[in-house]
Amino acid sequence: MKNLLEDHGNDIALVIGNGVNQFLRGTHRNSWDELLAELAQVRLGPTYTARLPGVSLTELYDVLDLQSRSSQAGTTLQAEFCEQMSSWEHLPQHESITAWAKRKSVPVLTTNFDSTLSQAAQLYKLKHLGKSKFTAYYPWSSYFGSENLRDPLSDFAIWHINGMLCYRQSIRLGLSHYMGSVERARRWLHKSGSRLFGASDTKSWPGAATWLQVFMHKPLLIFGLGLGENEVFLRWLLIERAKYFRKFPERAKGGWYAFVDGSNDLNSGKAFFLNGVGIKPFVVASFDNIYDASVWA
Repeated sequence: MKNLLEDHGNDIALVIGNGVNQFLRGTHRNSWDELLAELAQVRLGPTYTARLPGVSLTELYDVLDLQSRSSQAGTTLQAEFCEQMSSWEHLPQHESITAWAKRKSVPVLTTNFDSTLSQAAQLYKLKHLGKSKFTAYYPWSSYFGSENLRDPLSDFAIWHINGMLCYRQSIRLGLSHYMGSVERARRWLHKSGSRLFGASDTKSWPGAATWLQVFMHKPLLIFGLGLGENEVFLRWLLIERAKYFRKFPERAKGGWYAFVDGSNDLNSGKAFFLNGVGIKPFVVASFDNIYDASVWA
């Protein structure tokens, strides 16, 4: 991991999942999986304390939301998630990772909703890039950064792929939410007049002022992210990214997926998928080899 950062740190983007909230957490329980299970127990009864076989977490959220609405539960689940996450605090690994990214001018994409990464970087004001109309449902042009960006590829900023705490409407939790994100991105990739797949350059498409510009045009280092079958939106984006590079091979970028030996984070199917879309899995001995401060020194 450290060698990869040293060799490619000048041209890379970090894609960070909820694993960053789990390392050295002690009594902290900063996990949206656990939070969802707790809300399910409150709303549907004590038998819903663990993940149910045969249903993904995204589907569980949709069903939970349906049940809640039918019983006129009042507060939306997204609002409840925001309320619970507002107390989450950053840990040492958040500080070391964001400090490294800032030194290297590396963009950070996170699937997390919480603000622990931006807190660790002492960034509290959300900035907006480009001239497109802002929407709290899809704030894809919004980022936390110390500078006003001109180009998402050129400097450090923290971007939230699946929504952010400060805009509860933006939080993507259910399968229906993911499909909404797919449809929005699909228009920009394929259907709009200046779509990416038909663009003569990489800056003339609607997503050029969003985190999608980074995802599609930087080498990606992915860690702390399960990327299971329920990650419909991200896995679809990786497929589209591979198709895009096949059409424009001169724009192709690589990628890596870090997993811990013995963690069951990589099975044969996921390895097949990742290699097929141009992301190379690599194993590390322990979570220390990903999150310890010495790795990011």
